[in-house]
Amino acid sequence: MKDITIRLEKSEDYKETENLTREAFWDIYKPGCNEHLILHKIRDIQDFIKELDFVVCDNDKIVGNIIYSKANIINDKNQKFTVLCMGPFSVLPSHQKKGIGSLLLKYSIEKAKSLGYKGVIIFGNPGYYHKFGFKNAEEYGIQTSTGENFDAFMALELYENGLKGIKGKLYDNPVSSPKDEELKKFEKEFPYREKHITDTQLK
Repeated sequence: MKDITIRLEKSEDYKETENLTREAFWDIYKPGCNEHLILHKIRDIQDFIKELDFVVCDNDKIVGNIIYSKANIINDKNQKFTVLCMGPFSVLPSHQKKGIGSLLLKYSIEKAKSLGYKGVIIFGNPGYYHKFGFKNAEEYGIQTSTGENFDAFMALELYENGLKGIKGKLYDNPVSSPKDEELKKFEKEFPYREKHITDTQLK
């Protein structure tokens, strides 16, 4: 991968990475996708971390993007602990399964460590993320804001015992579920794509 480089994202990259994210997630979890709008909105919140917003390039073409934002874990004593939430994390379909995503993820994790963060929380595919040390968040005593645990809800300690004593419910940024009308409006900024799966097929 001699032509593959990683750098911080620039504001002029935003539309390109939003389209990249759209391509990567289209028809994966639902008809179409909303991850590109989530990416767009996270950049505008106070908890977005510019120092952990990276793109991976093949020559000069952006083929992947990963971002992080701050979130809080609050325990039953109302104590608050800051952790990272990762995502969206996207690689163009044409460049998937070539080690590019792994390279970008590992690079960003090392940068997060160097900035002193204790752990990362994600919602993702366990079959992929377990390879990088992510575990079910339940193992650390961490739950969603509604008190749930499931396989896709995972955590990673950024150093040994980084999440020790950090238990409670995760409260991340409120942009994870864009409204339908908001998504329809945002979609008009991108080339038309047909949705190939239906809600019925996903049930």
